[in-house]
Amino acid sequence: MSYHIVDMTNASEPETEPVLLSKHAKNLLRFLHLLPARMSSHDSTRSTIVFFAICGLDVLHSLHLVSPQLRQDIINWTYGGLVVPREQEKRCGGFMGCRAMLPQTEDAQVLECMRKYQWGHVAMTYTSIAVLVTLGDDLSRLDRKSIVDGVAEVQRPDGSFSACVDGSENDMRFVYCAATICHMLDYWGNVNKESMFQFIIRSLRYDYGFSQELEGESHGGTTFCALAALELSGQLDRLDATTVERIKRWLVFRQMDGFQGRPNKPVDTCYSFWIGAALRMLNTFELTDYAQNREYILSTQDKMIGGFAKWPQSSPDPFHTYLGLCGLAFTGEPGLNAVMPSLNISMTAYSHLNELHQRWRANKGLSQDLVQLKLNGDGVESETANGTTSSSPLVSAQ
Repeated sequence: MSYHIVDMTNASEPETEPVLLSKHAKNLLRFLHLLPARMSSHDSTRSTIVFFAICGLDVLHSLHLVSPQLRQDIINWTYGGLVVPREQEKRCGGFMGCRAMLPQTEDAQVLECMRKYQWGHVAMTYTSIAVLVTLGDDLSRLDRKSIVDGVAEVQRPDGSFSACVDGSENDMRFVYCAATICHMLDYWGNVNKESMFQFIIRSLRYDYGFSQELEGESHGGTTFCALAALELSGQLDRLDATTVERIKRWLVFRQMDGFQGRPNKPVDTCYSFWIGAALRMLNTFELTDYAQNREYILSTQDKMIGGFAKWPQSSPDPFHTYLGLCGLAFTGEPGLNAVMPSLNISMTAYSHLNELHQRWRANKGLSQDLVQLKLNGDGVESETANGTTSSSPLVSAQ
């Protein structure tokens, strides 16, 4: 008898609710064209919404729904927010979150005035680079050194990072963003990794979760940011075994059915990613209850228009939709692309990023060889192969 015609299911077990993959894809695709009125306040962080939509479609294996023209338009729009400082300006390289500081005018005086308010924001720089990588861009329009110089400029004496050069909060969120930028650009420049490590360690609380800032409360999102920053900077193995085991315990105890961000708080769809990714980095995710996690995430699924919400009976949004999909991907949900935990992009996008890293490293070695050949008798560096003079250890990604 062939097993292909035998019903191997247990009739007493209830059918599991399906993940509405196509509806979620259509929901995310709509956010690339139009935001509902209730989200108008998020216009200044539009690049993060693009991140959730594009990366969500990638996890859904649905990037083909983005037409070639729209894909190119998104790439060009993303590069439109890139700030490359001039010689006399502060080191403020990176991507802006919106285009409010880019007036549509040819008035030189207005443009020069607005120039003083154009600077990179580390969170928007992270999401912008991630979008470009996910869309298959080669990052050839980036000045990697300029961007990382901007990251180093916002590092505080205690090792933390601010969002931008004009001042802002400095906490673990931006430590994470700084680490992602440097890792994705394969260059750390003048960023002080030791100082960053010490800030992270000082943020480890008595219960072995990490806080947003020094002397704060342990938090699931912050714990993800701390562990991911350590992994991306190659310093996760500096945590001793006892500390790691206690961090694992704190993380595992965040599961109720779904996951909560702090003790005695309600569960929330997004923590299926924040806690799940942290456990994946520590190779401990298998200690969680996959079925309970899935059941909670699907309880927030909007069956009419697609998308996931924070809580059941709430309105879905791109943030919880994307992170809910990532949480499901960690459990091996069929139809979803695998997710690289610490960078929060798909493994497909991560593979493309690694190819870029290999190319840059090969070009760096070739360029350094050419520079060495062009040294004159006094040891003074001459022009490189492309006609520019450089003493930087970094070869531009151009």
